[in-house]
Amino acid sequence: MNYLFHLGHPAHFHLFKNVIKVLKQRNNKVTIVIKKKDVLEKLLIEEGFDYINMLPEGRKDSKAGIALGLMKRDIKLFCHCLNNKYDLMIGTSPEITHIGKLLGIKSICVNEDDAAAVPLFAKLSYPLASEILTPESCDNGAWNEKSIKYNSYHELAYLSPEYFTPDVSYLEHYKLVQPFTIIRFSKLNAHHDAGVKGISDSLAKTIINKANKFGRIYITSEKELSNEFEKYRLNINPLHIHNVTAYANLFIGDSQTMTAEAAVLGTPALRFNDFVGRLGYLDELEYKYKLTYGIKTTEPHKLLNIIDELLSIRKIKNVWNVKRQEMLRDKINLTKFMLWFIENYPASSSVMKSNPFYQYKFA
Repeated sequence: MNYLFHLGHPAHFHLFKNVIKVLKQRNNKVTIVIKKKDVLEKLLIEEGFDYINMLPEGRKDSKAGIALGLMKRDIKLFCHCLNNKYDLMIGTSPEITHIGKLLGIKSICVNEDDAAAVPLFAKLSYPLASEILTPESCDNGAWNEKSIKYNSYHELAYLSPEYFTPDVSYLEHYKLVQPFTIIRFSKLNAHHDAGVKGISDSLAKTIINKANKFGRIYITSEKELSNEFEKYRLNINPLHIHNVTAYANLFIGDSQTMTAEAAVLGTPALRFNDFVGRLGYLDELEYKYKLTYGIKTTEPHKLLNIIDELLSIRKIKNVWNVKRQEMLRDKINLTKFMLWFIENYPASSSVMKSNPFYQYKFA
């Protein structure tokens, strides 16, 4: 078979990397197309994956820039697909559904954010998608009936024990000292981030003053850091970030993905932004499994109180590992499920619609 994967974010590289490897091992042809985003290209290069960048110049963060960027990617993907006969397109970007509909190529739109939190993405992608694939905890609004839902998280496609074992030697390699706290700053410049706030520099100073009493501070950031924070920067190969996160005593950030990654790795994770309460999978990790905390930007005092509380717990990672094991027992193997779904599509869609419990064959 001839598959196209469209990756629009570093998290999507991780989500699909194991699926892509196995598909290639089984003698399928796989083409990866991307749009420029943070360290996405670096991850692909480090992994040795060939790829096509549909918009190497990037785009501006204004509404007009976002619209123009999508239009350019649509045109480039259309031209590319005219010269390449794909059986199926899989990804997280609207253009695969647009071009798939135009050229009669089936498309599977994979997402984990509730439709209400990413309304423009949902409106641009879901109506034309052949299939929508999301976690059970994700509310797809008007497109719920069109969706295939599975009991897992994107992050478990690459961070479940079957695919990832933390390597403590990376701490020595990068001269990191335990115990430590990781702080993550996101750029928050996607179309759905309009008006969304995260961790300000003044709040970051207060967080650092609290957390550094319990160990070292390491900062990873999508945006430029001011000089006062530069000394805390975590300079590592992006492929190794999960090895570091797994050994942190605490994660604090305004990133959805890295918060979820920390949580499924068993690291206490605090998320401070205006998406709190709007994303089903993070709500489930918070309220069902007690692995993470979401704090709205109107409640900085609550964030600081929880930091104090968590950092005062002895052997906190042992406590969190018990919670993590409960979560892992509940979830299916997402990589194996996606492989089955893709390789057997469209029959796999009919199977899941008639018997959603079929997914537990991939527990």
